[in-house]
Formats: sequence, structure tokens, C-alpha cells
Amino acid sequence: MKVLPGTFYMIDRDGHFLLWNSNLEQATEMTAQQLRTVYAPDLFAEEDRARVEERMRAVFDENEETMLEATVVSCSGKSSPYLLSGARIECHDNVYLCGIGLDLTQRRQQENLLRLRERALHAASNGIVITRCAGRDNPIEYVNPAFERITGYSAAEAMGRDSRFMAAPGLDDDERGQLRDAINERREANVIFRNLRKDGSLFWNELSITPVLDEHGVTTHYIGVINDVTAAKQRTTHLEHRLNHDPLTGLANRNLLWDRLEQALHVAQRNKTLVATIMVDLNKFKLINDTFGHEAGDMVLTSVAKRMQASVRDTDTVARLSGDEFVLVLANQPSLRYTLRMIDRLRDGLSKPVAVNSSEIPIGASLGVSVYPHDGDSPIDLVKAADIAMYHAKSSASGDVHFYSPDMKSSSDAKRKLENEMRTALENQEFFLLFQPRRHARSGVFGSVEALLRWRHPAQGVLAPVSFIFEAEENGMIRAIGQRVFELVTGFMVDMRDSGHGDLLVSVNTSYREFSQQNYIGNICRWLGDLRLSPGNLELEMSESQLLRNPQLSRGLTRQMRDAGIHLSLDDFGDGLSSLASLPDLAATHLKVNRGAVHSITPDGDQGMLARMLIDIGHSLNAQVIGEGVETAAQASFLREHGCDELQGNHISSPIAACALKQLLEVAPLQV
Repeated sequence: MKVLPGTFYMIDRDGHFLLWNSNLEQATEMTAQQLRTVYAPDLFAEEDRARVEERMRAVFDENEETMLEATVVSCSGKSSPYLLSGARIECHDNVYLCGIGLDLTQRRQQENLLRLRERALHAASNGIVITRCAGRDNPIEYVNPAFERITGYSAAEAMGRDSRFMAAPGLDDDERGQLRDAINERREANVIFRNLRKDGSLFWNELSITPVLDEHGVTTHYIGVINDVTAAKQRTTHLEHRLNHDPLTGLANRNLLWDRLEQALHVAQRNKTLVATIMVDLNKFKLINDTFGHEAGDMVLTSVAKRMQASVRDTDTVARLSGDEFVLVLANQPSLRYTLRMIDRLRDGLSKPVAVNSSEIPIGASLGVSVYPHDGDSPIDLVKAADIAMYHAKSSASGDVHFYSPDMKSSSDAKRKLENEMRTALENQEFFLLFQPRRHARSGVFGSVEALLRWRHPAQGVLAPVSFIFEAEENGMIRAIGQRVFELVTGFMVDMRDSGHGDLLVSVNTSYREFSQQNYIGNICRWLGDLRLSPGNLELEMSESQLLRNPQLSRGLTRQMRDAGIHLSLDDFGDGLSSLASLPDLAATHLKVNRGAVHSITPDGDQGMLARMLIDIGHSLNAQVIGEGVETAAQASFLREHGCDELQGNHISSPIAACALKQLLEVAPLQV
């Protein structure tokens, strides 16, 4: 009887045990002597005893077979649910109840767990759908209430149908292909695509599917988790539009222009076609502002933007660079004659006056045109050539349109002279650093500084980088200058450490030409190690646009920085094209809100909307957010109130020499 899975017993009409197995002793925690004298119904919970007695009577008196569930209570008070069965047997003119009992404890636990899981599925805020693998189709076998709420379909309407019935025709085919491949390969997948609700409206569905295997490892079902990310998608689209477009005209901004022009050149190279780049500058726009007011000037800019967009195709790009300067990219031009016809349409649109408040404001524009591949094979070359042609048009008597020609180019002698002067500056140590402190917005403590390059030019005085850095980038001198800057920075870090300010974080700007050098981070780490400087005290400032020029390089670079402990700061964040999807991969420790967003914190600007949005994005990426270019107490107060972590700008401190910085750090910080 030991081999029976449960208890075995034989009971006489008086309710006493005559035979039993050891499982009964274990279940009741009774000895054999105790079991001989106990009244069988007394082994059960009080609420079950009457039922047990009644079933025993039915067995003895009516020869019924019985089965019931009841709770056995052991000597120690432990309660265990049992499934009991019994039947009457006769032996030597006596009748007995012979039965077995199965412990239901584990089964009850499993049932409770299943009920809990079912309640969890029903309570989940995400839609959950379970489908059965049935060849090509995967019919739905379960949906939870969240699925019904998200899709508008009731469980009865969804059951038995393949979930593809909600697909939006012609949309997100690549993502659906990824999902189809995952199902065919019996693996997990996560995709985001658009589905149709029952009412016909579209929603963005973030769908995760997981295969369910049977005991043989065969996939029998799929569990899908549906997350309605429509609102998040709309917010992301809105944010990306704000970050990549001019707020006044809605046109592409500067960095989106570079992206579109780069794409146009790739297409032209493949198709052997032309790309025309047109620089447009409105004539006497300052006079319009002075005469009619800035509101009228904004209306003129908006009207001009619409006219330019109407004069080109959807595949072309119209961008606003700044003020009254615009750039058009006419992509995939089959011939120069075709380009001339498009320019004529553009000129016609710009020749008509703009009606503003019952006044007609005459407008005119100077246009400079460069054409790929004749005038350059890179975006920067084409824009520079169009800019040169535009200034020739502006300075000519007639204005109108000028096409770029090589003789327009500025004298190469001037560029060679500047390059030679840079070399001399390196030899004569004419480059030096100033330092602009960054203050913690809440505590008021100065915890970091940005190293700013200056050139003590023997003839022109002290020059800021804007006077020479572009040419240095173009002619390659930026690498030698960058190395000199790093020598100066590390010398400053050693000096600050020896002066008791070893925890100071020092931020240095670096360009694509610099950080794309082989083993760039490794060389920096060796240099810091030789001077016994901590990499954690160094921050490299890079622009997002430069990092995204070569994503593979950037991923390796930022990973090396993380491993070394060097901080990464994204400079001028929000000042152009931004890829929100790529930002998490960069793992920046700091984001610098661009000056334009900070300067717009005025009653006449956007009242800090863009700055607040950029701060929120930075914090969502777990980065410290720095407001740069803070010029007023109102800007500082606004940034502090909206969670900006650090403040930098002339209102906090103008760039100062190292000796002045030491004095500043030795006095108690003041509130901004």
C-alpha cells in the first residue's frame, strides 16, 4: 500500500479505522495507536464533518460509491485539502468502507496561481493576445480587456481570427516583414507599426511577441503584448519637427539642410544627374523691418517661404539659414535647362509684393546658384559656392541671379596666409586658454569649467575661434591646434590639482577631424595617465551632428569614453537636426541646451518652451543638462525652476584666466 500515491484506509460502520497506509499517518500526524481509536470524521475541518458523516452513511446504508473534497486537519493544526473516494465492501457478513484520498494541496496552489495569472492578464494596461500556431494563420484564442479597449474589437469579434485582420494596408511593410520572419522562425520579436481600430482610425502599435513551447520544445502558441504608443509617436514627431525646422516659417533649418543636401548628392551620384544649390538673400530686408515693424517683417518671411515652397517640387528642400537668408536644394535635376525653368518660377514668385495690413511691401532677392558636380562634390562646397555667387549678385547693379564660377572664389593667397599664421602661432605659443565656469543651478557651487581657445594674434589682437576655426577645419590644422589645446588643458588640470582643486571637471571642445583620428581616446588616456590625472575630470564636448556623420565610429568612440570614465557632452543640443532615436546610443553624460533656446526665454520669444522641452529630453536620457549662453537673471531663474542642472554664460561668469578662476573657486559661491 506504500506504492499508492495517496492515503488508503478501511473504516468500519462505527467510523473507526481498521486498515490504513503510512500516507494516512503522515497526513494526520498520528501514530497507529491514535488512528485505531479516532473517530474518522473528527479528522476533518469542522465545517466538513457533517458532509463526511453523511457520505459515510450513504456508503454503508445505501451501498453508494462516494467522492467528495474535504479538508483534513492534522494533529499540529495543518489543513490540507483532499479528494476522497470510497465504496462499500463485504467480508464475513460485515460491511466496511474502503477508500483512498489524494492530497490536493499542490493542485490548489496551481489553480490559485492560474487564477492570479488570469486576473493579472485581465488587469494589465497593455493589450495581451494569445494566438495558436496553425500553419500560415495564427488564430486568436485569448484577448484581455486592454486589447478590447485599444482596438475597439470585443473578445468575441477577435476570437478565431488571425491578428493580421487589423493591419493597415500599404503601411509599415518592412516591420510586418520582420514580424512574419520571426513567426516563421519561431522566435521573439519587437516591432512598431500601424494598425486599424474597429472604427477605422490608425494607431501605433508596439508589439512584442514571444513563442510558447510545449513539453517537447515545439512552439504551439504566441503571446503578443500590445502597447498603444500613438501619443508618444505624435510627441516624438512634434519634437523632431521643432528641433529640425525653423519655428517661424516651418522650413528646414540649417542642419536638416545639410542632411537633405547630402541625400540629394547620393541620389545624383547614382543617377548621374545634377543638384542645384540656391542661396537666396532678400534685398533691403532691414529696411522693411525698420519701416513696417518686425511683425510685418515676420509676415514677409512667412509669405516668401510659402512662395518658395510652391515654386519647387516636394522632393526639393527649402531651408531658412538665418534672418532673411534661405537655401534651396533642387535635387535630381536632369539638365541645366530644367534647373533654369525652376529658377524662373522662383524668381517670379519673389518678384510680387507681399500684402501686409492693407499695405503692399515690395520684395526682391539676390540669388546665387551652384551646381553639382561642376562647382563641388560636397554639401559645404556647394553652399559656399552658392554663397559666393549670391554675394556677387547682391553687389552687382542688377542683383537678380548669379551662377558660381571659379573666378568668384576668394583669393587662395589669403587662405594660405592664414594657414601659415596658424603654424607660426603654434611655434610661438600664441594660442592660450580662458575658462568659463559652470555653476550648479541649485547649490550655486562651481563644479566645472569649459576651456575656451583664444589666439593672441600679433597684428589683430586676441581672436576668438570664430575668426579662424572654420579654416582650420578645412585645411586640417585643427588637429595640430587641438593637440596644443589638450597640452594646455592638461597643464591647467595639473595646476588645479596641485592647488587643491583636483575635483574640478574640465570641458574641452573637439571636432570630427580630431576625434576621428586613430586611437584618439587611447592617446588621451595615456596622456592623462602620464600626468596622474583622472579621466573622470575630463569632459569632451562634441556636436551631435558631427557624431552622427559616422555612427559606427561614434559608437566605438563613446564606448571607449564610457570605459575610460571620460564624460561626453553634446554641444548646442537642439540647434539643428536631431535624431532622438540615436541619442540613447551616444550615452552622453551632459547635454548643453543651445544659446538660441536660452535666449528665447523672453516674453517676446517662445517663453522658454524649447528650452523646457530640451531639458526634459536631456533628463529622459539620464544626462545632466547645462544651459549655455545665460545672459540674464531671468534666464537663469527660468532654467533653474525647470530643472536645468548647470548654468553657463556671461551672467554667471565671463571667460577668465586661470589665476582669476582660482580666486573665484576660493570664495564662497553666491546665488545666481
